[in-house]
Amino acid sequence: MTIHSLNPNAPVRTDAYAEIWQRSITNPEQFWLDSAELIDWDRKPTRAIHRHSDTEWEWFPDGMLNTSYNAVDRHVLAGHGDRTAIIYDSAMTGTQSRISYAELQEHVARFAGVLRASGVEKGDRVLIYLPMIPEAIISMLACARIGAIHSVVFGGFAANELAVRIDDASPKVIVTTSGGLEPKRVVEYLPIVDRALKASNGSVQTVIVADRDLIPGSAADYQGGEVRYLDWKEAEQQAEPVAPVPVEATHPAYILYTSGTTGNPKGIVRDTGGHAVALTRSMGQIYGIKPGDVFWSASDVGWVVGHSYIVYAPLLAGATTVIYEGKPVGTPDAGAFFRVVEQYGVKVLFTAPTALRSIRREDPELEGADRYDISSLEALFLAGERLDTETYHWANDGLHCPVIDHWWQTETGWAITANPRGIELLETKPGSSTVPCPGVDLRILDADGTEITEPGVEGNIALKLPLPPGYLKTVWGAPERFHSSYLAEFPGHYSTGDSGYVDKDGYVFIMGRTDDVINVAGHRISAGAIEESLGQHEAVAEAAVVGVRDNLKGHRAYGVVTLKHGVEVAEDALQRSLIAHVRETIGPVAAFRDVAIVSRLPKTRSGKVLRKTIRQILDGEDVKVPATIEDRSTLDEIVALGPADPDVAHTGAIVTQIAS
Repeated sequence: MTIHSLNPNAPVRTDAYAEIWQRSITNPEQFWLDSAELIDWDRKPTRAIHRHSDTEWEWFPDGMLNTSYNAVDRHVLAGHGDRTAIIYDSAMTGTQSRISYAELQEHVARFAGVLRASGVEKGDRVLIYLPMIPEAIISMLACARIGAIHSVVFGGFAANELAVRIDDASPKVIVTTSGGLEPKRVVEYLPIVDRALKASNGSVQTVIVADRDLIPGSAADYQGGEVRYLDWKEAEQQAEPVAPVPVEATHPAYILYTSGTTGNPKGIVRDTGGHAVALTRSMGQIYGIKPGDVFWSASDVGWVVGHSYIVYAPLLAGATTVIYEGKPVGTPDAGAFFRVVEQYGVKVLFTAPTALRSIRREDPELEGADRYDISSLEALFLAGERLDTETYHWANDGLHCPVIDHWWQTETGWAITANPRGIELLETKPGSSTVPCPGVDLRILDADGTEITEPGVEGNIALKLPLPPGYLKTVWGAPERFHSSYLAEFPGHYSTGDSGYVDKDGYVFIMGRTDDVINVAGHRISAGAIEESLGQHEAVAEAAVVGVRDNLKGHRAYGVVTLKHGVEVAEDALQRSLIAHVRETIGPVAAFRDVAIVSRLPKTRSGKVLRKTIRQILDGEDVKVPATIEDRSTLDEIVALGPADPDVAHTGAIVTQIAS
């Protein structure tokens, strides 16, 4: 297949994907009105989009619907109530259970009654602070059922981070539990919630607690204060079921916080109608999922992947979703994912490249996969970080199913680029996330905002406005941040903050964040390219490359790597080998001479490597430890490396802050 151009004025292409993509760009009004037929409406829209200005628009402006009805009730009414909606598998407790669509309908309707009895109405906010348990899905759908706006905060976030989100969203109700389980520790949630409430603005009137028998703490422990605490089970038993409440398609569905450059998180707002239409369409056209198929997104409900592809999209499509409480390794071993695939007949698995690298590090020969029958697995989708070619080949050769890298962001809610398996499975190019999804008008721009049309020339990746349905609507309470953060840099476009290029066949290659480019003595070097080179070395499991200050060259590349399980080699010999390998594959222009070996890379709980934090430590800067960090002790190894510049000394504040 040859895709001749991403320009919508180019000749119409003949392959199935190209025809659909072309139609979505040249006639978005009809394309998205047709797509709206995939869901049920209380009032069907007569138009797809209304543009208020070049930077303001609304999808399906005259439509009304309810997402909870579309995700649950309509499947029951169609006679599929006995179909499994949710498979819950906790590797932490050994609990395994199934919830049918009819059972889910009952739980969601009753918990919506709990929220209604707690004073929650359409437009009110509900903060959900839960681990990977079914109550997380139930509470999100219950909010949607009554038109409340949920804001899910990753379970285990510190009290101050929770308080910041309470102050910004001003929720009436918090839904939480006694705690969450990690492989080596128990996280008690109720003390965290209590501290957050004392530090916040006082908007919260009620806390609803789902008890977990293995973790101490209950609603009864916090009675008598200004905030009312309710036990989930008791409240649900007493509640009256609530019918779905139709809301405008433009009504906010949820707020999801992502990190901001100012240090204050940005509340990404998703609308209701565009969100439901886009996610339903994506399940068929991107993932190739049909009603009744088992789809597993090995993420967390606290992240955007969890919102879109654990909760909403699979259920909107009438599929079965897996909610898994565990890790890719250590619960109990590197075969954990493959056990789940076999046990439940998973058709499509969606996870992050870092999960694969964790498995590869522990089990480089994929012996864990050989222990299980994973023949049900038709595709493995990856997103969250750039998929290096070494990991791609390892998974593709070992799992014998298509390995599909696709690219998207918290802000977009679903893919920007992907291999559209449900339309046609295109030829894979390692290192590429394939092609723009239907509805996405992707452009490569230079620093001045001029479009780069020459294939293979790297620039800023931007999306021509308006953004497709389901992408962010605004920033909660701060529309000016929406404009300044995403629309101001390149007028008429959404700036993704990523750099990359499009090759002669129309395939998109993401090279990394625009601030990951290292300027070495005037030469612009991609940190992602050096990481790719390091990852190809036979001893390396994972690599992170950052640009540190250099008195002579301005900046230089500094690599930090972890090794595959069982690799034993002298550190100085390996460093020389890695440096030689990079110089051979990238060239002497990279001037690569700094590489350190650590046991683990610092990461967020969603698996993203904390490159900015690594760079700040190596440059001797003040460091604010991200609230999303999975394990603070991993930063100790970076501190122990010492400053990259010998003339710079670490301040005690950095070490103290990390240690705390």
